[in-house]
Amino acid sequence: MCLNRILLISCFVIILNAIYTTNSYRYHEHKENDLSLWINEQQVKILSGFSLKVFIINYGWVSPHVKDPNFSTHLPLVPSEIESVNFTWKSGAKKYRYNFDRLISLDEKVLQTPKVSIKTEGRIPRKAKEFSIIMPCVANATGVGMLSIGLSIENANGHPLPGTPLRINLRKECVQRGMRAINESDVPDIECNKSCLNNGWCNKDKQCQCPEGYMGQFCQTALCYPKCENGGNCTAPAVCSCPKGYQGRHCEGGICSEKCLNGGKCVQKDKCDCPKGYYGLRCEYSKCVIPCQNGGKCRGVNKCRCPAGLAGDHCEIGRFVRQRSVCHSCKHGSCSETGHCQCFEGFAGKYCNRRVGENRRHHKKIPT
Repeated sequence: MCLNRILLISCFVIILNAIYTTNSYRYHEHKENDLSLWINEQQVKILSGFSLKVFIINYGWVSPHVKDPNFSTHLPLVPSEIESVNFTWKSGAKKYRYNFDRLISLDEKVLQTPKVSIKTEGRIPRKAKEFSIIMPCVANATGVGMLSIGLSIENANGHPLPGTPLRINLRKECVQRGMRAINESDVPDIECNKSCLNNGWCNKDKQCQCPEGYMGQFCQTALCYPKCENGGNCTAPAVCSCPKGYQGRHCEGGICSEKCLNGGKCVQKDKCDCPKGYYGLRCEYSKCVIPCQNGGKCRGVNKCRCPAGLAGDHCEIGRFVRQRSVCHSCKHGSCSETGHCQCFEGFAGKYCNRRVGENRRHHKKIPT
């Protein structure tokens, strides 16, 4: 359980680009049955607090930041706790073949050759399916090594997907923590257990196993998701400590020392989100220099939204006219609770002005 949680750190290597990538692919939603490759949504949510998929490829388009020649140099060091990174992909209605044509350790004294949990070449599944890239350290090795991963993708006609082959270099940390017990026995390492915080404990490999809600080499980091906003600190699992001026479970709400006016809403510390037609720290200023008349509401610079029957930039033209009920025109009937004419016996019509009955063919037209 702890290992699965630690693996979620892997999505951090591209989370900074997630929002940009997600937005850029909105323009390609019409190709939603095309190829996609992403880091799992749940992993991103637990680590960052944002529930979104981090795409490497989406709807047949390779993410712009992945194609950047300097992309690998921006990636942080992969912590030693991470042994593999989980991905999901699908081809949709189209057919694609893949080939992991590069799985190389550039520091064989520290890192073993990276592996994939599926065949190194084959056909990308039509429906979403998960796979992992495994990055094992050399036994008892300590240091930082580099590995190189390459992925080629071709369509049904044998043409490479634009932007491929993908070439990514990762720096991986390998650390041996603690000392082995005598004769490799399972005798508890008291000193190791002391180093594990927040009720963490040492496993037989002298690494801290963390309880739910904590992560890190010594279980020192609490997890909050969604993450604490506006500079808040995660002080315990799902508990945010908010800076002055903010409130809410995730510090998402602002505190305004003075109430927002004219329908404004407090969104950040002493900052109001004003409706159209108003501005100022408290939405106290109207953009209509000449006030709106006759119940009009300011909606822009010197422009008012006027009630029915009124016009002009300031609702100064015309007069407000109430809609008359049909009951005012009932000829031979009374007004019902719904505002309609309820006709007396022998009469019909919207205004009860039409005679009905046995002598209908011979009745005289009633004056209106």
